[in-house]
Amino acid sequence: MATRIILVRHGESSYNVERRIQGHCDESALTEAGRQMAQQAGLALSGIKFDAIYSSPLQRARETAEIIAATLTHPAPALQMRDRLKEINLLFWEAMPFEDVKEKFPESYEHWQSAPHQLRMQGTLPDGQVVDFYPVLDLFEQAREFWRGILPHHEGQTVLVVAHSGVNRALISSAIGIQPDRYQAVQQSNCGISVMNFAGGLGSRVQLESLNLTAHLGAKFPALKPDLQGPRMLLVRHGETDWNREKRFQGWVDVPLNEMGRQQAQQAAEFLRSVTIDRAVSSPMLRPKETAEIVLSHHPALTLELFPDLREISHGLWEGKLESEIESQFSGQLQQWQEAPATVQMPEGENLQQVWERAIGCWRDIVASSGQQTVLVVAHDAINKAILCHVLGLSPENFWNFRQGNGAVSVIDYPKGADGLPVLQSMNITTHLAGGVLDQTAAGAL
Repeated sequence: MATRIILVRHGESSYNVERRIQGHCDESALTEAGRQMAQQAGLALSGIKFDAIYSSPLQRARETAEIIAATLTHPAPALQMRDRLKEINLLFWEAMPFEDVKEKFPESYEHWQSAPHQLRMQGTLPDGQVVDFYPVLDLFEQAREFWRGILPHHEGQTVLVVAHSGVNRALISSAIGIQPDRYQAVQQSNCGISVMNFAGGLGSRVQLESLNLTAHLGAKFPALKPDLQGPRMLLVRHGETDWNREKRFQGWVDVPLNEMGRQQAQQAAEFLRSVTIDRAVSSPMLRPKETAEIVLSHHPALTLELFPDLREISHGLWEGKLESEIESQFSGQLQQWQEAPATVQMPEGENLQQVWERAIGCWRDIVASSGQQTVLVVAHDAINKAILCHVLGLSPENFWNFRQGNGAVSVIDYPKGADGLPVLQSMNITTHLAGGVLDQTAAGAL
């Protein structure tokens, strides 16, 4: 039974408002807006029964955790403080305005933004102690130590963790294999909620169920930044089909949406109704195409573009079959697919490397031709997972690290343009479907 971790960043703080570096500094406290955010996060989580709650001891995180705990419907367990949940140590920058850091430490600040794993802090403290360390690399080890310390004690339980932007990124990244050079590629908004499912301890399979949910704060997803130089990509999985519901493998069989799938597409359409969309693309298969057309009913000026390379993985002889039928006819292959998907060649179908090459090539072409537009991309489970792996610098071996619910929305920005590294702003948003934080979609076979 999986261990569910729900990860929350603290609410807005005084240093957030003043645009100051926080780090280990404990002078930054929640603002009134930050306390309201914590209350909203608590309401969003109120129906979940937590077996443990952990928090950073820094006051902005601790107060957020206390407010959330007081809002829960079920009796909250005692709050446990962990130093390993403290924010990244940016010793010589702490309490400084971001603009001053950029001016006084231009080379280090550039490393921080573009090559965070190379950021190095060197200097002498007032007491004469000489320090020399790599903040991001140290933070990743701190995150791994936190996981090693708590996971063995909470098998099959639900745990709330309240901490900070930097350490939350490191917690997520260290769990699913994102390297420190992609530290800036995972967004964590104030009181954003992320959900992770661990099959065991650190090193076992981990599923990122959702990332940085913000709908409970009144924001569908993080706002567009004014200095964004590339496109914003809205990645959507098609609505449910009967074969999803039956957990029957679809692949290239052109199964249409069922009634629930059309309802999910309508809910996604309503969710995206007020969002400016400049371009819309889709797999040509019935299930994503119909999903996209329903979303575009609120954006009638757009013409839907169809890209064959976005079609689902070909399962070959598995298509139309249930898991029990596959196991019976292709003994051992289904388990191999579940445990080591990159090693599987589908009988008379594709392997993941083939899917990667066509899907990522297509994705890059769409990004490169989209300027600073907001682009709707509607595709399939395997295609979306391949794209998410690509965005975070991962490989086909990480295929199962991401959940994609039917009708879910993910948001990917390219801050430095199409040739720069992307940022995953939010992933697998399903709050518009079931209304809660947890993904309740059927998901089903691919």
